Amino acid sequence: MSNSNIVWHSHPVDQQTRSDQKTQRPLVIWFTGLSASGKSTIAGALEQILTGQGYHTYLLDGDNVRHGLCNDLGFSDQDRQENIRRVGEVAKLMADAGLITLAAFISPFRDDRRLVRKILPEGQFIEVYVDANLEVCQTRDPKGLYAKAQRGEIKQFTGIDSPYEAPEKPEVHIQADQISVAEAVNHLLSYLHEIGALQAGYEPVALGA
Repeated sequence: MSNSNIVWHSHPVDQQTRSDQKTQRPLVIWFTGLSASGKSTIAGALEQILTGQGYHTYLLDGDNVRHGLCNDLGFSDQDRQENIRRVGEVAKLMADAGLITLAAFISPFRDDRRLVRKILPEGQFIEVYVDANLEVCQTRDPKGLYAKAQRGEIKQFTGIDSPYEAPEKPEVHIQADQISVAEAVNHLLSYLHEIGALQAGYEPVALGA
């Protein structure tokens, strides 16, 4: 909601200044996929590698955000949309701070992900589709959520009685039910290197890691 009495205040320290200070390119790396597809695991592993190689990062995780910033929201379509809108605005602020921000959210609707892309400067949003077959996700089910959804104990659960709209043209497509976490991280590191986001270069992850 706009308010004519609120005016944007520009400050002398801007995104470019903060990015130069950290010697890195600010990005929002957005991991989307079904529950138990491996989003948080891959995002966490990538953050660990980037941090170890000297990059300044922050990981926004879907479950963690709902403990604070979004603890007043449920799982209706409207609440899911508001959840992603809020997270998108936080990610935008973190990118403005010059950080490489990793966001791991089911974010089932294409329009919501497009909204986040739209509010960021051109080239700073990287959509990563963590693609895993629903049957595989149900087999993994580390939190027991699919089992609860199948019993009717959880309503509007993505993939069961609420839709998931897969990305049509993600920057990175990871077949998470076919490759290891280390292979997924290497795929992401290679992509980030190709687009010039890793100014200091990068070291691949050992496949046994």
